[in-house]
Amino acid sequence: MKSAKKTPDKAYNNLEFLNSTDARTIRILSEFYEPQSRFEKNKIRDTVVFFGSARILSRKDALKRVSEAKKEKTPAGRKNLETALKQLDMSQYYEDAVELSKRLTKWSMSLPLEEKRFIVCSGGGPGIMEAANKGAYLAKGHSIGLNISIPFEQFVNKYVDPKLAFEFHYFFMRKFWFAFLAKALVAFPGGFGTLDEMMEVITLIQTGKLSKPLKVIVYGEKFWREVMNFDALIDHGMINREDLKIFSFCNTVDEAFEIITTHFKKHYANNHNSYK
Repeated sequence: MKSAKKTPDKAYNNLEFLNSTDARTIRILSEFYEPQSRFEKNKIRDTVVFFGSARILSRKDALKRVSEAKKEKTPAGRKNLETALKQLDMSQYYEDAVELSKRLTKWSMSLPLEEKRFIVCSGGGPGIMEAANKGAYLAKGHSIGLNISIPFEQFVNKYVDPKLAFEFHYFFMRKFWFAFLAKALVAFPGGFGTLDEMMEVITLIQTGKLSKPLKVIVYGEKFWREVMNFDALIDHGMINREDLKIFSFCNTVDEAFEIITTHFKKHYANNHNSYK
């Protein structure tokens, strides 16, 4: 007796095909439609995005590293102490990100609206990303984590709302969702990744590809002016002086909170037609 022939897999169940080069466009579209579906399901209208280094520690963790380094009575220990003291100095940015996120979340939760407005969104990983999600968590609010699969430094931190935790393969799709929902962006000190994300948004605004009013805060003027010579870009004719108006430097939580909430009140808080 002949055995029944096995029914072939439907294309959408064929994992070998879905993970092949031929199906790349399907995977890209999945990273558009799946987040869109979840955002709509959870009534996420817009976001305030936090960028910043994955390497910046909380003050508690930085103090612990200083304490451990002081115990090492070797040349390597002295070098470790020097590094730990720098991490302790930079930890202020972690604490500021927590406080700013906490205050923005409490403010957004106080708005008399059915939709979830101005939800904190980060890259979902450690460092400044963790601080942003932690602030929203402490305020008992929701927050988003747009994680990316890379070999190091990136994992979903424990403060991300599980139903709003995403895992991306494609950097450009992740950056699309950063920009599409954002009504404000805060760039804390960071490295190549932060520079990439911040500069892409600034370029989109400069070239008119982002026409919505988007407030860009560059947090920590001393750090950023040391890392980037904006005046040199003007002197060499690479940008116009007016281009620096695309973003605002901020050095305190109070200043950033006031600028961002004023921007929201002016452009969005009472405007239901300015979503896209």
